[in-house]
Amino acid sequence: MRVSTHAATAGRTCPSLPGKKIHPHVFRHSCAMTLLQAGVDTSVIALWLGHAGVRSTDAYVHADIIIKEKALALTTPASASPGRYHPTDKILAFLESL
Repeated sequence: MRVSTHAATAGRTCPSLPGKKIHPHVFRHSCAMTLLQAGVDTSVIALWLGHAGVRSTDAYVHADIIIKEKALALTTPASASPGRYHPTDKILAFLESL
């Protein structure tokens, strides 16, 4: 029951944690995401997790919005202004009418 003990301790500083089912596999996924965000290659993560192939780590890449933003930043033309796109009220009204 070490997991529940540590989850209860973490829940004191993380208000979204209490009430969630925390099990050892959650730590595995959290660790994989932390490694990915630190720049560790997905093939290394796959080996570390004991996965049969690198494709099994694709889910981590797709789950991380920061990696997506960095990839998009690399393809943005130099003349484009930095930052996220914010649609106008007119566009939002149109989308909501659909």
